[in-house]
Formats: sequence, C-alpha cells, structure tokens
Amino acid sequence: MPKMKTHRGAAKRFKMTGSGKIKRSKANASHLLGDKSPKRKRGLRKAGLVSKAETSRIAKLIQQ
Repeated sequence: MPKMKTHRGAAKRFKMTGSGKIKRSKANASHLLGDKSPKRKRGLRKAGLVSKAETSRIAKLIQQ
C-alpha cells in the first residue's frame, strides 16, 4: 500500500494542539456581520475544538 496523503483542504482548516486535540475556526464569521452583536463576533474570533466523535476522522485526514 502506498502512503496516505494529507487531505490538503483539511490541513488548512484544522491544527493539532499540544495535548492532541484538534483546533478549528468557528463558522458564521465571514459575512452578514452587521446583524450580529459585537459580543457574538468576538466569540467567533476565538478557536473552537472538534468534538470527540469527529476527532479520529479528522486526525486521519491531517495525519497527526
């Protein structure tokens, strides 16, 4: 079997933390921002974590 290639789309969207969790950016922060409150927009700037159910699947895509 040849080596698995990194899924480049996933590699651009997810990063591994030091403790092995997978970091992601939050949705709804790109347009229609006038309707959203400043508090909500501040929260969207912060990174989120991938859920436990999805972690193993995404880890395979980014191979770490």
